Amino acid sequence: MRANCSSSSACPANSSEEELPVGLEVHGNLELVFTVVTAVMMGLLMFSLGCSVEFRKLWLHIRRPWGIAVGLLCQFGLMPLTAYLLAISFSLKPAQAVAVLVMGCCPGGTISNIFTFWVDGDMDLSITMTTCSTVAALGMMPLCLYLYTLSWNLEQNLTIPYQNIGITLVCLTIPVAFGIYVNYRWPKQSKIILKIGAIVGGVLLLVVAVAGVVLAKGSWNSDITLLTISFIFPLIGHVTGFLLALLTHQSWQRCRTISLETGAQNIQMCVTMLQLSFTAKQLVQMLSFPLAYGLFQLLDGFLIVAVLVCFNT
Repeated sequence: MRANCSSSSACPANSSEEELPVGLEVHGNLELVFTVVTAVMMGLLMFSLGCSVEFRKLWLHIRRPWGIAVGLLCQFGLMPLTAYLLAISFSLKPAQAVAVLVMGCCPGGTISNIFTFWVDGDMDLSITMTTCSTVAALGMMPLCLYLYTLSWNLEQNLTIPYQNIGITLVCLTIPVAFGIYVNYRWPKQSKIILKIGAIVGGVLLLVVAVAGVVLAKGSWNSDITLLTISFIFPLIGHVTGFLLALLTHQSWQRCRTISLETGAQNIQMCVTMLQLSFTAKQLVQMLSFPLAYGLFQLLDGFLIVAVLVCFNT
């Protein structure tokens, strides 16, 4: 995947030998612990959420994938377009514009599955959408990035994190498969596992998100424009996802699910791609966006959950 940049200062050549600035240095052991904790958390979380999935309903979504199709249209149609329009509207610097676009082209994140459970959404559709968008990202990420960067005249290599996508798929499918099996064999016990997992998973997601920001605190800058975009971007995703689902005559439960799936992006995949594609000096300008987006999508998700819970009571 190639992208390019008319300004050499905006998109410098990749250099594996360049040392990281002090603000971006993370001790190897600490980073390893953070990565392992994240992987274990995701596995346990998806196992517990898999306990809410019924194979019959899951198979129905696969046989009649209208909800999945709408979700994928939101994920790889609306989100990349929104990212491109935001980058143009706010006249971002080339490097910052690429960071916003990469975020828009990423697949859905697992945090949407927790929020979907909390708002009594369609868990079968939510997990199916997360899995399908991750699989689709193998082809849709490079395609969207190529199409939207054509007019930018860039010269920087953008490395698609295929290994990261594969790891995400494994962390999704295997625990969910075990959860579905437990739900099939021991339905009463699965309900207990689901309740505990959803609560603990939500707390762990918040802790990991905050810890990630603290570990990379040197990457934050005072650019109010990027912070503004990171605040409104997930909100636009939630709103447009809901409206498109509503226009395609999806049920109220599916509309909530698709809305949450659309605004929640895979932050780790975005960060990994930026780290693989840009030098340390450039990352100082770029990493603040996915980190801020991650925090704001958490806050937006909690806000949506609170509104829906109040609305239903």
